[in-house]
Amino acid sequence: MSGHSKWSTIKRQKGAADAKRGQLFTKLAREISIAARQGLPDPDANTRLRLAVDKAKAANMPKDNIERAIQRAAGAGMGDQYEEIFYEGYGPGGAALMIQAQTDNRNRTVGEVRAVLTRAGGSLGESGSVGWMFDQMGVIEIPSDGADPDELSLVAIDAGAADVEVEDGVVVVYTEPADLHRVRETISAAGHEIDAAQLTMRPKTLVAPEPEAAVKVIRLVEKLEDLDDVQEVFTNVDINDDVLASAM
Repeated sequence: MSGHSKWSTIKRQKGAADAKRGQLFTKLAREISIAARQGLPDPDANTRLRLAVDKAKAANMPKDNIERAIQRAAGAGMGDQYEEIFYEGYGPGGAALMIQAQTDNRNRTVGEVRAVLTRAGGSLGESGSVGWMFDQMGVIEIPSDGADPDELSLVAIDAGAADVEVEDGVVVVYTEPADLHRVRETISAAGHEIDAAQLTMRPKTLVAPEPEAAVKVIRLVEKLEDLDDVQEVFTNVDINDDVLASAM
């Protein structure tokens, strides 16, 4: 299976635009609050919270913002209560979409998601309609930076990785969700830099639509992720280099 690092490239470019208008920090704060409410409000004792805090730090989110988000979840401050929802849908070229949202108003969010999908020629599906096409997994991206990808792969496998792929100079490590932090720490302790580590929805198989349809899927994902309540969108569309170049 391939394409994860290409989607990451697109999303990192997209994230830079989000940060300029403050939207990224808002989404990161929601993720931190939800993660803190699902476990202890302590990153050392809550793997998901630790990942959320690390992601916020990587985006240069101020420490005070991070602490306030944790305090809100712990009841030390007042604020809206958000819940996490996955919406399932279809896009151009037979694309399956898993849309991760965090919202305080389900009716508003589902209306906005449905409208974006409809305008792009897609549709919102029933619960379970495409979820079976994905597995929740941890994913770690390691730039090879001249290192032997095979050696990096062996380090990851020895650390407990479920699967390893090499894509465009990036070693992509997949883990079971519960193993993500342990595998990440082991790889880091071995002296390897980590670009990103998070939970993901990994497609079991990929589809490769015509280039025009693939670009439409990229644009659809961007529009969905522009919505304030949408955290991330996962799809089973493979992205080749020509499509990536035309979409950037």
